[in-house]
Amino acid sequence: MDYDADSTALVVVDMQNGFCHPDGSLYAPGSEDAIEPVGDLVDRAHDAGMPVVYTRDVHPPEQFDDAHYYDEFDRWGEHVVEDSWDTEIVDDLTVADDDHVVVKHTYDAFYQTELEGWLNAHGIDDLLICGTLANVCVFHTAGSAGVRDFKPVVIEDALGYIEEGDREYAVDHCAFLFGEVTTSQELSI
Repeated sequence: MDYDADSTALVVVDMQNGFCHPDGSLYAPGSEDAIEPVGDLVDRAHDAGMPVVYTRDVHPPEQFDDAHYYDEFDRWGEHVVEDSWDTEIVDDLTVADDDHVVVKHTYDAFYQTELEGWLNAHGIDDLLICGTLANVCVFHTAGSAGVRDFKPVVIEDALGYIEEGDREYAVDHCAFLFGEVTTSQELSI
C-alpha cells in the first residue's frame, strides 16, 4: 500500500514508559515488544517527510474524583499520572522537533484534544496508526478517526497488547468496522 507523505500522518499511540517499560505502572510485555516495529515506522516516516503524531495518555491525579461512570483509575489502577516518568515517551523512540505530540486524557486521542484541528490544518486525510494498547487506545482512536472521515489504517505488527487475543480482536474489528489493516512490510512510505 502506498501513502502520500503530504496527506498521510503516522500516529503513534501511547508508547510511554507506563505501558512499555518493565517499571511502568501498566506494563505489558506486548507493548515493550512493539517498540522496535514502531521505531522502524517512525524512522521510515521521518525519512519520507511524513508527519508523525505521538499521543501521550496523561491523567491529572484528580481527573476521576467526581466521575459518574468513566473512571480509568477504578478500572486499571492509577497510571500515567501527570508529571510522572510514566507519561514520557519511551527513550527508544525518536521524537523529532517537528513531530506533533497530543496529550489526551481518555482512550480516544480525538476526545477534547486539538488532534482533529491539527490534522485538518495540515491537509491530512489518511492515518497510519500504531502503538498501544491495540484493543483500547489504538482501537478507540482508529474508530474516532473513521467517524471523523479520516482513513484509519492500523499496522497490525506494530501494536502493543496485554494478551495476543486482544491484538487479534482489535485488528479484526478495525478491519470490519471502519478501516484497513496492513503490516509494516506491506506499507510503502
